[in-house]
Amino acid sequence: MPVAAVIALVLMLLAAAAPPPAQAAASGGGRCAGETFSSNRAYASCSDLPRLGASVHWTYDRASGDLSVAFVASPAAPGGWVAWGLNPSGDGMPGTQALVAGPFTNAGASWAVRTYNISGYALGAPGPIAFRTSGLAAELGADGRARVYGTLSLGAYGAGVLNQVWQVGAAVSVGNPAPHAMGADNLAAKAKLDLLRDTTTTADAGADSATRKRQIHGVLNAVSWGVLLPTGAIFARYLKTFRSADPAWFYLHVTCQLAGYGVGVSGWATGINLGKESVGVTYAGHRNIGIAVFALGTLQVLALFLRPKKEHKYRAYWNAYHHSVGYAVIVLGIVNIFKGMGILGVEQRWRTAYIAAVCVLVIAAATLEAVTWGVVVRRRKAEGKAFGGGGGANGHLPH
Repeated sequence: MPVAAVIALVLMLLAAAAPPPAQAAASGGGRCAGETFSSNRAYASCSDLPRLGASVHWTYDRASGDLSVAFVASPAAPGGWVAWGLNPSGDGMPGTQALVAGPFTNAGASWAVRTYNISGYALGAPGPIAFRTSGLAAELGADGRARVYGTLSLGAYGAGVLNQVWQVGAAVSVGNPAPHAMGADNLAAKAKLDLLRDTTTTADAGADSATRKRQIHGVLNAVSWGVLLPTGAIFARYLKTFRSADPAWFYLHVTCQLAGYGVGVSGWATGINLGKESVGVTYAGHRNIGIAVFALGTLQVLALFLRPKKEHKYRAYWNAYHHSVGYAVIVLGIVNIFKGMGILGVEQRWRTAYIAAVCVLVIAAATLEAVTWGVVVRRRKAEGKAFGGGGGANGHLPH
């Protein structure tokens, strides 16, 4: 694969990893202003939230410290759930005092609200939250959007700007919310709620270190296992057919593989760190394939230092091992990259860009396969004629 194409792909992946610019939503403007609610509910302020198509409506009583709120969002899929909460200790999921609404009954026909004091990256069990609540209710409208109602007694927390977090999920499993997607919008669904100015503003998405680590993890692995290693394999398989490329093909191959392995180790390390920080959130398939790719890649690097000489009797066995393990690493690496894209919820255009890059590699390999086989066949014919012409009248090889 040309160096320019590799650089272009890296730039595209880095662009995909960059978080969208933060937006601000002013009180009372936009779509939220036309929202109506059942039971003649009405609110003094509203804001269209910048992620997941959600909006929040509220009335704050400074004298009592009560915040009456309505949260509106569409579940990620029919039968899914929605959630909104305030975080008095940070701007992410851990510490959030959440109202989670969904079809939690066995029949799944009616919606209910549960409260969760979220201590980590897993939802945990429902229970009391830091704010006294009243009037909790939820309903699913004919438009497919859920509306969550409640009043929170904020006390000392109602004196200024609060951190709000919201989320949507695709399913309720055995009466409990299933984990939500890990797309860019899901990970950045948070904002500031200013009760004194009646506004909401988004938090800086770049400040979320967990989101940034996930993006870096994805970019590193896509570049290493998904681009550099396949490119190095192409150098080794096809360039060595051309005698003029010897030993340049070997150095190109080793350079790509060592660079790919080095970048891949960094990507693998960020994945391990993310796993430690995300207690209760596990992607078993993605994790297990990643471990297998790392282990096999490490064996490949070690095998480089145990490579027998060409004339050694074990060289054929070493070649068979090296080729089979190498191809396994490439195939598993590409499969896991697509799994990771699914977990991160990467936009379709970036999936398409990576698919196009893989197609370029496949087309280049197929073209070079045909070319090198043609070179080999012509070379064998030429060598056969040379041996036949120099072996005497009967055409046998000379002694």
